Amino acid sequence: MNDGTSENDCCYGNLEAQKRVIDFLVIGGGIAGLSAGARLSEHGHVVVLEAEEALGYHTSGRSAALFEKGYGPPSVKVLNAVSEAYLVSNGYLSPRGLMLIGGKDQREVFLQDQKDLRLQEIPLEDAAARVPILNPQTVGFAAASTAAFDIDTDRMLQDFARVIRGNGGTVLTRQKVTSIEKSGHWIVQAGDSYEARNLVNAAGAWVDEVATMAGIATIGIEPRRRSMARIPAPAGHDLTGWPLILGAGESWYAKPDAGKLLVSPCEADPSFPHDAYADDMVLAEGLARYEAMVTQPVTRVETNWAGLRSFAPDGTLVLGPDPADSSFIWSAAQGGYGFQTAPAASQLVTDLVTGSRSDLDALSIAALKPERLCA
Repeated sequence: MNDGTSENDCCYGNLEAQKRVIDFLVIGGGIAGLSAGARLSEHGHVVVLEAEEALGYHTSGRSAALFEKGYGPPSVKVLNAVSEAYLVSNGYLSPRGLMLIGGKDQREVFLQDQKDLRLQEIPLEDAAARVPILNPQTVGFAAASTAAFDIDTDRMLQDFARVIRGNGGTVLTRQKVTSIEKSGHWIVQAGDSYEARNLVNAAGAWVDEVATMAGIATIGIEPRRRSMARIPAPAGHDLTGWPLILGAGESWYAKPDAGKLLVSPCEADPSFPHDAYADDMVLAEGLARYEAMVTQPVTRVETNWAGLRSFAPDGTLVLGPDPADSSFIWSAAQGGYGFQTAPAASQLVTDLVTGSRSDLDALSIAALKPERLCA
């Protein structure tokens, strides 16, 4: 992945960032930070600090990269719906499709997933025609939709970074934040020192650590690990037209990727902020659940990895100024919905910061603001 930086960003831009009071200092160079930074750059000087050597290094770089409008809790579905036009108009989406399958003993959980995802049940022979490795001895139910799309996540990251730079902002890597204090303005140490009027907390799994450094009450963001394995195309099949295949109960999924197949156990195991790696036992269990529904065994795993998806206690995003200090702004708890909600989520952050009217309804806004989590 292109890390989105240049010599000017890492050197000259860094010096420039220290010479003036920054309007919006964004901590985190994943999709949450870059999208919020891009929107806010229309309203002031933005500097983004990313601790790693590349943008989108952690969760954003390990995403399933799927847009499915019906995926997520109610407030997320609202963000999905509002984001769709932006994703389409910028050419970030390409057809993928989604197929839900359930074992013969999974009728109830299958029906609940089908309802939640608004999928159409299809005959098993149709499912087998789309994914010829499905095992007729174990697969009992199938449903599908064509309204699921791959997201060009790398281009989204780079485009948002480009907007920030185009509006006079700076995107910096290798800038790990070590201390934050407030004395009139925010003073942030990250190798260099930065002074800012507003601090945007978009640090992914580290958002509560950033809040603690800033003297802001944490809101219980929990990182959860999700693992992934890349395997060769089963039996040498051409996977080009295959949909993402989801096991009932979100017990596993498989997604074509550059001629290979990505398989995930769909775990959401509580973790701590770190450079995550796959748990071998959890990965093996997920691959076994996948194998139980197909005719081709997994004979080789080419590579594996894991990412940390961060969740608020109620499972939805945390967006906007902190109620105790409006100059501390949350863009956090994206869970597994970061890319598909980014256009609407970043716009809501900006609307709440600038006092602009939002396109979202009042109930959805209330379900996303940090106030809901502050006792």
